[in-house]
Amino acid sequence: MSLTPSPLPRAFDAGSFLPTLPESPGVYRMIGAADEVLYVGKAKNLKRRVSSYFQKNHPSPRTTMMVARIERVDITVVRSEAEALILENNLIKSLRPRFNILFRDDKSYPYIAISGDEFPRIAYYRGAFEKGVRYFGPFPSGWAAREALQLLQRLFLLRTCENSVFSNRSRPCLLHQIKRCTAPCVNLIDKEGYGADVKLATLFLDGRHSDVIDNLGARMQEASARFAFEEAAVFRDQIRTLQTVLHKQHVDSGKDEDVDVIVALAQGGSVCVNLAMVRGGRHLGDRPQFPQAAGEGMSAADALLAFVEQHYLDHPAPGKIVIEGAEVEAARAVVDEALEKSPIVAAARFQNEKAWVEMALLNAKLAIETRQRESGRAQHQLEALRSVLDMPEAPRRIECFDISHTQGEATVASCVIWEGEGMKKSDYRRFNISGIEPGDDYAAMRQALTRRYERVATGEGVRPDLILIDGGKGQVGVAWEVLGELGLQSVAMLGVAKGEERKAGLEQLIFPDARAPLVLGGEHPALHLIQTVRDEAHRFAITGMRARRSKTRLTSKLEDIPGIGPTRRKKLIETFGGLAGVRSATIEDLCRVEGINRRIAEQIYNALR
Repeated sequence: MSLTPSPLPRAFDAGSFLPTLPESPGVYRMIGAADEVLYVGKAKNLKRRVSSYFQKNHPSPRTTMMVARIERVDITVVRSEAEALILENNLIKSLRPRFNILFRDDKSYPYIAISGDEFPRIAYYRGAFEKGVRYFGPFPSGWAAREALQLLQRLFLLRTCENSVFSNRSRPCLLHQIKRCTAPCVNLIDKEGYGADVKLATLFLDGRHSDVIDNLGARMQEASARFAFEEAAVFRDQIRTLQTVLHKQHVDSGKDEDVDVIVALAQGGSVCVNLAMVRGGRHLGDRPQFPQAAGEGMSAADALLAFVEQHYLDHPAPGKIVIEGAEVEAARAVVDEALEKSPIVAAARFQNEKAWVEMALLNAKLAIETRQRESGRAQHQLEALRSVLDMPEAPRRIECFDISHTQGEATVASCVIWEGEGMKKSDYRRFNISGIEPGDDYAAMRQALTRRYERVATGEGVRPDLILIDGGKGQVGVAWEVLGELGLQSVAMLGVAKGEERKAGLEQLIFPDARAPLVLGGEHPALHLIQTVRDEAHRFAITGMRARRSKTRLTSKLEDIPGIGPTRRKKLIETFGGLAGVRSATIEDLCRVEGINRRIAEQIYNALR
């Protein structure tokens, strides 16, 4: 249900408006002059949440500034908090209000997952949680999670292979040979022994390091008593490795505790919120965060509170949150609003917590300095590009297209985006090209641009400031025709043709009008930016083409094998977890599939090689 109060006078009368609000979940929009959307927010209780903005004292000057501009408030009542979250997210993306601070990125945090199989698998994981799987984390970066995973493999030798591979092994793989797996796939370890290793890995991930060492010590003593000295030596080496790792851990609380340390720092016109993660008492590293949309008047406290609210909507909260850079009471109120069961929210009190905060602030400072250096270089490149193209303003959004295929096979077009100060991977797109003559790059370019910009022509898609075409006069001419047909020739466009002997720095810039091609030279900052975007489009197109080609070739080969119809193809793919698994299977592996006898298995094996 959507409620839009009747137009209010310029001086917003909060006293008469607030009593009309329902105590229901929903989304509110603060509207300013000329129907400008100032802020979009969600609430479990609209009346309580919106009323908090019209108190005498505001938590920050930014909020005071926003409230002073409000001419009306629109609300939308929904059925649940989940619906409110989805609606808020959609409105912020489409309206981009000036007072919203956005931190949400495109990647979830990585975890280490231990499956619930008979012989559990340990793996690096991103994405939604599944039943029957235990997750440890989150880790602040993929590097931190993979480092922990490699350590666990060295210590406990758990399997990392997919179930489709595990269930079809006939001999140990390379990981067993290099002492990274005990090979439960071929019964080189029994269920009880493997389960004991899984338990130790779980204890380690839970931070119970002393329990792990005690367990390994007991197993070493037991093996020695049996005169199994080689087995005892394995446990001894595990204990030494673990103690070495713990010794290297520069900040360890010595407690089994999960803590998030969140600090905010404003410096040189930039604001950084840095999240450090402590799991099981071990400091796993940190991740600096910068607002995607901030507006004016943003302080470190504003950014920290906005981050806390958004982060814990999508990620589980630890037992404790240590903050620096905002009022503890304000942060606690935000957490209480976002979560049903709130963790402890406090400033740093103990020595180890103060050390964590000090490290997080130092890393935030370094992240700001790095970002400002990169930003300065990007702005210099953009300004140089503006000057070269004689544009009234430096382009904010650049889109680049490239075509990739292998002698006309598996043609794929890529579209990559530079926005603001770097590549915006969340907006990348690939187009699988079909219905054209193999190898016709002009037709492929026409199809890709038409599919990308027909929505822009109707006012639905995002309009770029500059379009780059990886190609010469022919590709540029086709692209210009497409833009003309869609009424978008007001968008600047430029072709990037490879120079003499395809050497970097000798590229020619091709204009869609009568201007002669331009060679900037390898040291020109505008060319550096163009090369960065062009190379990324090339990489993105090639990876998509290779994936499509591999899938197409294998599928067509399966279809060409006598006796392999849709049912058997489906069974093969399900059994081996995909086409690549079918290709790597042995004849004995293939014979285990229902409906595949040895004769057919040999046909499949030979056809795929």
